[in-house]
Amino acid sequence: HVQLVESGGGSVQTGGSLRLSCAASGYTYSSYCMGWFRQAPGKEREGVATIDSDGSTSYADSVKGRFTISQDNAKNTLYLQMNSLKPEDTAMYYCAAVFLSYCNPPPDFAYWGQGTQVTVSS
Repeated sequence: HVQLVESGGGSVQTGGSLRLSCAASGYTYSSYCMGWFRQAPGKEREGVATIDSDGSTSYADSVKGRFTISQDNAKNTLYLQMNSLKPEDTAMYYCAAVFLSYCNPPPDFAYWGQGTQVTVSS
């Protein structure tokens, strides 16, 4: 079965950086859309960034220029490099995947990881 395992969260000060990783296993599909989402306490879950199997990426306006989504196909790992972190980036971050060949329009993601906490202090 498909499994997504996030890691790399932690606590940093404003302006700091973190790199999240999502190790994917249990599938053989070559077409996919993968993404990072986040949910802060009391708020709805929001999309942060997506990447498809062709390498096309998209970002939420709130993270453009600060976050970078990437993938290492050899390692079946998805990354989210987060720079210039702000307190409003504090949230639980989730990795998600769906085996479709597109990320736009946004698909319904079928598989989710357990999340990794990111806390940014001022």
